[in-house]
Amino acid sequence: MQKDHRPYFIKRASQIFEHWWAGHFLSPQCAYFGKHLMFMKPWAVEIFGSPVSIGDYTTLIATMDKRIRLTSWMAEDRTGRIDIGRYCLVCPGVRILSATSITIGDDSMLAQNACVTDADWHDLYDRSASIGATEPVVIGNNVWIGDSAMIGKGVHIGDNAVIGAGSVVVKDIPANAIAAGNPASVVRYLDPARPVRKRSQWMEDPEKLAAYFDTVERERRKTNSLFGWMRAMMFPRKGD
Repeated sequence: MQKDHRPYFIKRASQIFEHWWAGHFLSPQCAYFGKHLMFMKPWAVEIFGSPVSIGDYTTLIATMDKRIRLTSWMAEDRTGRIDIGRYCLVCPGVRILSATSITIGDDSMLAQNACVTDADWHDLYDRSASIGATEPVVIGNNVWIGDSAMIGKGVHIGDNAVIGAGSVVVKDIPANAIAAGNPASVVRYLDPARPVRKRSQWMEDPEKLAAYFDTVERERRKTNSLFGWMRAMMFPRKGD
């Protein structure tokens, strides 16, 4: 489909249902389930283990073919922990797997298929061991992790850092650095003379932002009809 043919009231109803679904099925699985969270297809968000916390105003976008998986492993005397900060963005296919502790700071963004793990998940010499070596991971505030990047155990990433697409991060990345490669290394630093705008600044007036998006949706869908949507779903044609 080139266009979303749903009329405004159908789109609005789907948003309300997604919000209810997330609160009903995901909230009980979290140690903290933030205020004003936004979900797209929350039924494609999978949470295993405890504790898992998701901060206020965070957005999680999942698809059925690229699920978000948050796994806090509990085995023997070890218990993982996942803490996602406020105003974060978690995109389709993201996996966060903890056997010890993974902390993601406020305003951070994880692009599609990014993976963060604090363990090897098997011992180098005893392949039957379920976890292997494990060290906490700390991702700072306003960090941007690119598409398909891999963050390994024990890594600390400083505030405002950017991790390039497809990178494999096995060593610490300092604040304000842009890192890329396998293994990832710093390629340059952000210009200190240029301010970095955060998601929390963009969302500082959530009611105003919500009203703006609602107005945009109404305008985009004013020519959509229930009949047109059903026709496009059952009898698609060029241009749909």
